[in-house]
Amino acid sequence: MQWTPSQREEIMNLWQKLRVADTRDGLDWMGYHHYGSMSPRMRPLWRTRAVGFAKTARYIPYDKPRPDVTGQAYTEWSNWYYGHICVYPWLMEIEQYDFPVIDMSNINVGLMGSNNTMEGVRAGAVGYVTFGGVRDTDEIILQKIPFWSTMVSQPMDQGRIQYESHNGKINCDGVCVSPGDLVVADGDGVVVVPSELITDVAKWAARENAGDREARRKLYADLGLPPDESVLP
Repeated sequence: MQWTPSQREEIMNLWQKLRVADTRDGLDWMGYHHYGSMSPRMRPLWRTRAVGFAKTARYIPYDKPRPDVTGQAYTEWSNWYYGHICVYPWLMEIEQYDFPVIDMSNINVGLMGSNNTMEGVRAGAVGYVTFGGVRDTDEIILQKIPFWSTMVSQPMDQGRIQYESHNGKINCDGVCVSPGDLVVADGDGVVVVPSELITDVAKWAARENAGDREARRKLYADLGLPPDESVLP
């Protein structure tokens, strides 16, 4: 689903305080117990939170022989590979509040790294989710780019993975993700809200969040703890 800029702002405001747990509860209240949550292996590189709209892409294993070349000849083949086989057209289409979700066929390869993640953030991306690997992780953490993946990888793309499509429905760690779905991610993992359920899920998620904040605020007071943003109304 395509959202207007004003609709995107409104939805982002709805989720300003809502966590993955609240979103999961909101989906339950709508009867979607079976849907939306990626598996526990989908983990953040560092403890952070991000909310945005799915920008989908799909990559598959490379199915051709690799040339028997080294040195400068390998450099030339590598340049050709990135120009023709493992391309990133979706990266040039990112808009404000996009949350790229990439089906990498769970391949152990660093499709995203410290450089190209910054390109997306510069264009407005709020974070990344990959069903597969990510590399340059120390730099990504240093750059404070929110990133969730099923593994941390060392290898580069060439000879291992190829672009297949983008802006279509994909599988990401067992969840069917469509462009425009809402992606919510934090230390508890990643959950996806189908675009047609966003308003209803927000209603029930907000109720659960408000009840949790009120209950914990009272406990903070009993324990003499100063309130923080997690318990403020």
